Amino acid sequence: MLLSSSTYFIFLVAIFFLYWPLSELSSRMELLKGRGLAIALILFANLYFYAKWDLMYLALIPAAATCDFLLGLGLQFSESQRMRKVLVSASIVMNLGLLATFKYMPFFLGTWAHVTGTKAPEWHWSLPLSLSFYVFQSLTYTIDLYRRDAKGTDSYLTHLAAVTFFPTILAGPITRVSSLVDQLGKRKFLETAESGRALFLIGMGLTKKLLIADYLGANLVNRIFDFPNLYTGSETLIAVYAYALEIYCDFSGYTDIALGSALLLGIKLPPNFNRPYAAENIADFWRRWHISLSNWLRDYLYFSLPGKRSKIAPYINLMLTMMIGGLWHGASWTFVVWGALHGVGLAAVRYVQTTWPAEKNAVVPLWWRYGRIVLTFHFVAFAWIFFRASNLENALQILSRIASLTISFANVSGPLLLILAIAILAHYVPKRWYDASLSFYSRAPFYAQAIALVLLVIGLQNVLQTGAAPFIYTRF
Repeated sequence: MLLSSSTYFIFLVAIFFLYWPLSELSSRMELLKGRGLAIALILFANLYFYAKWDLMYLALIPAAATCDFLLGLGLQFSESQRMRKVLVSASIVMNLGLLATFKYMPFFLGTWAHVTGTKAPEWHWSLPLSLSFYVFQSLTYTIDLYRRDAKGTDSYLTHLAAVTFFPTILAGPITRVSSLVDQLGKRKFLETAESGRALFLIGMGLTKKLLIADYLGANLVNRIFDFPNLYTGSETLIAVYAYALEIYCDFSGYTDIALGSALLLGIKLPPNFNRPYAAENIADFWRRWHISLSNWLRDYLYFSLPGKRSKIAPYINLMLTMMIGGLWHGASWTFVVWGALHGVGLAAVRYVQTTWPAEKNAVVPLWWRYGRIVLTFHFVAFAWIFFRASNLENALQILSRIASLTISFANVSGPLLLILAIAILAHYVPKRWYDASLSFYSRAPFYAQAIALVLLVIGLQNVLQTGAAPFIYTRF
């Protein structure tokens, strides 16, 4: 059930109209601190969402979440540091084992077969929905409890509902479970401004996904990456730029819909994007792109690695963190290369800021600021080639076609250039303009908001050539 499909929105509307009456009823009944019925509905919605992908999840995910809940109880009440280490280690091993078994085993077996020159055995336990987001989100609970950075819960129902929250299942944002637990446990009221913000986010997400991302993918990016030798160097270069815009609009579009969906249920998820292609260096890029993942890698991986007092260790740790972050995206060497490139970029930024600390806060001329933005974007776009390529050979083919310097724009149509222009303008629109549009929409009457959203959906359906494609990050 894709977040851009009509089925999903029928599902969301049904949950919305059941959730708020149940929330009020359960509060009056004082059931489970006033939220039991509403939380039970959220859990049902979560499990139904999983079941629409594969019934196997109905056994796998609740079992894993139950183990983390029990381990979390132990972490809440145990004072023995040795026991606490055992409990958090058990959670880490279980969750990473889940990820390795159902996502990475074919990659491990294939790599081993390549090294040994044998045939890789078949593996039939891969699941259609990636567990990457579930595992990282679930681990925030037990690790936070171990570090005493958050309070746990003794409500099994609340924990299950939080760790499987359906808007974050497919592609985040990765949210601390303790934050979801806290929000689910509080009595809420539906505010007009918040509901307007939710509908605005959903509308923006659909526009990014259906009007821009899917169009760029279907009409240029997919064709050139699938058969690069059929296109000129100039067309291939435009496809690389187009993919940078496609993946941003696709992923940020998903995030907008997820944030809007959660907000309709009174839950606030963390932001995940902040105009990433306006970044002035790679470190700045990762403060703007997939913010919840970069925060997770920093807080739970990078800060946990040894060697903080060593001069060279931070650079090694940056490389290791980003390569693991790349592999988290998918079981392929292309993702490892992509992560390594960003690791090199982050290490270079750290070296400059460490060697010349005054440069970090120095006043930068406007021309050099824009120059850094352009350079950073091109570095990111270059790395995207490996992220998008089906394998390393495909990535080298793309680079070879660009290096051929052949020029032709026969496959770059006028409508495609228009969509590219819209994507660029939408990305770089000043934040105050965006905030003003959001405020204007949120202040409008509810019926006007609903009519505007319906008209937008009808308009998008009229311009779409095909059905919505799956979100890129749902594969991870």
